Amino acid sequence: MIRHIAAAFAVILSTVVSAQAFETRATAAFVIDHTTGTVLLNKNADTPLPPASMSKLMTLYMAFEAVKRGKSNGGLDMLEELPVSSKAQSYGGSTLFLKAGERVKVEDLIKGIIVLSGNDACVVIAEALSPDGTEAGFARLMTQRAQQLGMTNSTFANSNGWPASGQRMSMRDLALLANLLITDFPEFYPMFAQKDFLFDPKESANRLNRNPLLSLGIGVDGLKTGHTQEAGYGLVGSAKQGNRRVIFVISGLDTSQARAQESEAIVNWAFRQFAQRNIAKAGERIATADVWMGEAPTVGLVPAEDISVLLPVLNGTEVPADVVYTGPIEAPIEQGQPLAELVISPEGLPEIRIPLVAQKAVADGGFMARISTAAMKLIERLNDGPQETAQGS
Repeated sequence: MIRHIAAAFAVILSTVVSAQAFETRATAAFVIDHTTGTVLLNKNADTPLPPASMSKLMTLYMAFEAVKRGKSNGGLDMLEELPVSSKAQSYGGSTLFLKAGERVKVEDLIKGIIVLSGNDACVVIAEALSPDGTEAGFARLMTQRAQQLGMTNSTFANSNGWPASGQRMSMRDLALLANLLITDFPEFYPMFAQKDFLFDPKESANRLNRNPLLSLGIGVDGLKTGHTQEAGYGLVGSAKQGNRRVIFVISGLDTSQARAQESEAIVNWAFRQFAQRNIAKAGERIATADVWMGEAPTVGLVPAEDISVLLPVLNGTEVPADVVYTGPIEAPIEQGQPLAELVISPEGLPEIRIPLVAQKAVADGGFMARISTAAMKLIERLNDGPQETAQGS
């Protein structure tokens, strides 16, 4: 039998403002609290769309993997110089103005992609890592690697997001990719906060990062803007305030100004309308569950780790929750054995399910427990009285 036990947790709140849903102007958007994994906003987040230059993050991820492998293992070295091909030089749009035949350090190419959104720099990296030495071959490898990483709505036709049939990513996939860049490559991630990079002194005007939020003092430290006529203006961003980090992706804005305004508004909303709360410590009893034929009639249910959840800033001081388990639970029970779930349903947010485990071991009650249980069942039946029998016709 599935049992439900009501539970409530006192939460000290700093304000009494209720969290409001964010009405974004973007055609597609996805916002997630990186610290807790809570999805704050989902608008067409799983629709594959033209990603524009935001897809450069996949090229960067694979470049970082190659640097981490090292040149001796088929990867790259930051100081290694790679050749520029005529294909790389042929790209327009945002470039480093690379010339065919010259050689450029991997470190400069990576910074050129992050800060200056260099289409040509992406191709140089792509051709170096491609199984067949072509950008198309690297794009196939990008698609394969994205699928391995869980980006199921992503396919690539090139390394830099240039408009092409089959060049698609979803907002959720881009958020997942941002998360991977932050968690897998902490040694490289600070480059995304770099505000300028002067690659060529003759092109000094081409040195500023296109991310409009880096200078606003709201904790934004990455990651990538994007724009094509087909995709509109988009941004994959991340911001950290205190111990919390938020990742957000938007696409389909009409102007760069609208993109900047929408991004800033999302960051402020995510940090002001939600707060991370510690509601229980590891080993702290949340509820008890009935035990069947054990040496004790009940067992305590506790979280194995401290419980910290993201909640709207509510007008109140309690968070209602249910403890759900199938019981009574048959002995023997081991300490730490998973037995139940704490189910929290914050208003306006996805349901949170947290496993609960046995606080202590409960041994089999043996012969006397079986006799006692049988006696209790007999008493229950006697108290229920004689059963009525159905009359046939």
